Amino acid sequence: MRVVAKFGGTSLGSGDRVARAADSIAKAVESGHEIAVVASAMGSTTDELLDEIEFEVDDADRAEIVSMGERTSVRMLKAALTARGVDATFLEPGSEDWPVITNEVGELDAEATRERAAKLAADLENTVPVITGFLAQTLAGDVTTLGRGGSDTTAVMLGKFMDADEVVIVTDVEGVMTGDPRVVEGARNVARITVDELRNLSFRGAEVVAPSALVYKDEDLDVRVVHYQHGDLLAGGTRIEGTFENLIDMREESLACITVAGRAIRNRPGILADLSVALRDEDINIDAVASGMDSITFYVDTGIAEKAQATLHDEVVGDESLSSVTVEGEFAVVRVMGGELPNRPGVISDIVGPIAAANMTVHDIITSATSVALFVDWSDREDVLEIVQGEF
Repeated sequence: MRVVAKFGGTSLGSGDRVARAADSIAKAVESGHEIAVVASAMGSTTDELLDEIEFEVDDADRAEIVSMGERTSVRMLKAALTARGVDATFLEPGSEDWPVITNEVGELDAEATRERAAKLAADLENTVPVITGFLAQTLAGDVTTLGRGGSDTTAVMLGKFMDADEVVIVTDVEGVMTGDPRVVEGARNVARITVDELRNLSFRGAEVVAPSALVYKDEDLDVRVVHYQHGDLLAGGTRIEGTFENLIDMREESLACITVAGRAIRNRPGILADLSVALRDEDINIDAVASGMDSITFYVDTGIAEKAQATLHDEVVGDESLSSVTVEGEFAVVRVMGGELPNRPGVISDIVGPIAAANMTVHDIITSATSVALFVDWSDREDVLEIVQGEF
């Protein structure tokens, strides 16, 4: 089996942990597997280097400075592997066989990287390459970086381009957990999770795998997260399933917009739960919810709008914090979903601007970590869909 193993900063945070990492790599090699390694900077070296830059510095010099953490890690790990009888070599920007190529602003040159990664893969039977994560270089040889989470990106990208069977992310958590074990009791490991689930968690604070890395995952490439103490690169942890795709979707049926207003809504604990439960008890499905300072809006199928209005009216009459309920519709909803949306500055204006230029109104926008839902007039739905497809 061909595996790209990425060791995070915590998993290389001391000499003992470097030795532990080398043991797990050596064990996999001895079992007949082809292993390529991606190494992050030891511990918090990169942050410490950045904190010391208290002077004016251009991007090129900054990249050279912060690269020192990863450059140290690959030398440490290569030496530990050599001591265990493993034929290993370290690769950093400037090395003859360096694989990750970008332009001057860090955008990947996929063609050049794929070609170099394939060459590296062809020699995995003979040696274990230990590659600096996070770093890249231009065709001219200048050092660049892949941004936050760059070591994860290096690993999954190379896993794809090296035709690996699996990418193993070795970190300081036992895979993906049901909750933060530092906060909730009884948190346990999740054996499997989809890319879509993980990307939403990642963009909202779950530091497991960088969302930018998952863009490179395809159906043929397994990705797994394991704890550095586990000691086995080939088992355990959480398996990440599926692919990271952009999707534009338009709901086939029209929606009605039902708004409940009340001056004290924002200070009324449980109001959203009460209204939602009332709709649930009447078997009314909610497609989307939006909230304001003094209102809550529910989007439901147009065909059950009157029933939903009557249900919510009963809640308004029985709750002095609520004032009134109203219905508006018909609306269409067009959703844009994609893993790179949060990293695209101006994405909302990119979507809404062309719609406004076409003299159509966006009545509501609901966003999540990786999606944007546009609510527009039912009569404008086909034109809006065409515009959004043109932008993405």
